[in-house]
Amino acid sequence: MIQTIKKYISPFRKLVYNNSSKKPWSYGYLDIRWDLTEKNIRNENLLKSFADNNIPNGFGIALDERIVEYPWIFSRLSKNKGTKILDAGSTFNFPEIVSLESIKNKELSIYTFYPESINFINNRISYAFGDLRDMPFKDNFYEEVVCLSTIEHVDMDNSIYGYELEKIKDLKVKSYEYLKVIDELIRVLKPNGKLLLTFPYGKFENYGFFQQFDAEMTNRIFEKLSTFGVVKDDYILYSQSGWQFKTAAECDDSLSYNPHTGQGKGTDGAAHCRCVCCIEFIKN
Repeated sequence: MIQTIKKYISPFRKLVYNNSSKKPWSYGYLDIRWDLTEKNIRNENLLKSFADNNIPNGFGIALDERIVEYPWIFSRLSKNKGTKILDAGSTFNFPEIVSLESIKNKELSIYTFYPESINFINNRISYAFGDLRDMPFKDNFYEEVVCLSTIEHVDMDNSIYGYELEKIKDLKVKSYEYLKVIDELIRVLKPNGKLLLTFPYGKFENYGFFQQFDAEMTNRIFEKLSTFGVVKDDYILYSQSGWQFKTAAECDDSLSYNPHTGQGKGTDGAAHCRCVCCIEFIKN
């Protein structure tokens, strides 16, 4: 009965969204975004374009940064079967992701702070819970590690997600606790292993539940990673014409939009962050 109800509810939400003003986060928005995300990461031609740092014109208008982060990640993950892969932050814990052959063929571990209501233990996916700054995994254990838009929430007010943690109260202050996460991601990654890391980039902003990293904060990540391997960085910027690869300098002044408060909304249709920094790291 529940599956039958869902079968009709989701198309209804999408229909309402498509026949409305199509505002970000309005009724049906997430259904549309997940539909497009699944199609994108199953589209080998699109993934090849992302691998070549080329995004089609008009891509992802009025959609948040997940619409580019997932294709960027999947354009760079290996096709190797049996690979041990860590999802540091639980952004793979969705049916659209775990149903992919490229994920089903790997040994996936998901690490997040608290258990989530949805899980896929029947798919032989492992779950562990705790702080990313102190993970329980062995050194040099994973061939691949993914951390998608997670480190910006470290040491922030995560009560919006139901977490009750100590948090920074001064919104003008930068937190550098994310660097402890970088240390841990490096530690658990095998030599010759790959880390794929994304986070919001532009002018420093502290929105309480996340902080947007600026060049100074990002350079601290580069310094740590470059000590242990090879680093490549990409920047994807949003405009009213959609998402496109840009240089870091072209993204330095970007501002985010907080859909919970309306701060930084603008008139370009941005749904959340206007730029993401995407880092590919290979450990020596």
